[in-house]
Amino acid sequence: MTAISVRNLSKSFGKKRALDDVSLEVQCGEMVALIGASGSGKSTLIRHICGLEIAQAGQSRIEVLGGAIQDGGRLAAKARDMRRNIGVVFQQFNLVGRMSVLSNVLLGNLGRIPMWRGTLGLFTAEEKKAAREALARVGIPEVAWQRASTLSGGQQQRAAIARTLIQRSNILLADEPIASLDPSSARRVMEILAAVNRDEKITCVVSLHQVEYARRYCARTIALRDGRIVFDGPSSELTNQMLIELYGDNSEELILPDAPVQTAKPKRMPKPGNVPAFA
Repeated sequence: MTAISVRNLSKSFGKKRALDDVSLEVQCGEMVALIGASGSGKSTLIRHICGLEIAQAGQSRIEVLGGAIQDGGRLAAKARDMRRNIGVVFQQFNLVGRMSVLSNVLLGNLGRIPMWRGTLGLFTAEEKKAAREALARVGIPEVAWQRASTLSGGQQQRAAIARTLIQRSNILLADEPIASLDPSSARRVMEILAAVNRDEKITCVVSLHQVEYARRYCARTIALRDGRIVFDGPSSELTNQMLIELYGDNSEELILPDAPVQTAKPKRMPKPGNVPAFA
């Protein structure tokens, strides 16, 4: 079954063309990296998939698990219900610093419980147990009663992932989840996302600023440049030389300093805007 289907998606902010006729599909159970230099359209695409941004009027259509979340520049009537199946992890963590970590994780239930219970912070013993298990799943069970503001950046991002697990979503979108983390914390977060994808069979789309993490943790990579898809294929095909071909000077943003530079002759690249086909 197709988890995410995007057709003819375009979006402009003033004179800036953020997305230009983007089409793609992600199958259930895939873990896909979304890469590109700054301003390539990664975050805009993710925000459209989860319904936080609306496409321009036209022929665009976005489906999640077979149902339209937006069509022709309009949100679908059931878009709010459909968002329950989409967990989103942001770069900024979005935790409430004065609340305990456990309370922050419990907020993942808000889309599935009566509003009055969420407003009053009334959660069942079963929900609290599930929250503690989610924290254990991401490797930080010992911080459950700490204030969220006392955690390190890596711990806060893991708490945000635990909150998403409580949501019981079938799809997880991670928008630059490791951009503000040190290398050790970044690897730990990516290992957790890969484990969630493998063990829980949750479809993951991860926006990444540096391609080495895509090579290491994601079988498939979609690369954007100036709002258009310029590559969609196995991550192993993305040599550093190919990135130079695709991005020119901007390729330096995508290559980790310790990544080996490939000297092999690059494959023939398509004209900008066309997606290379891979067997």
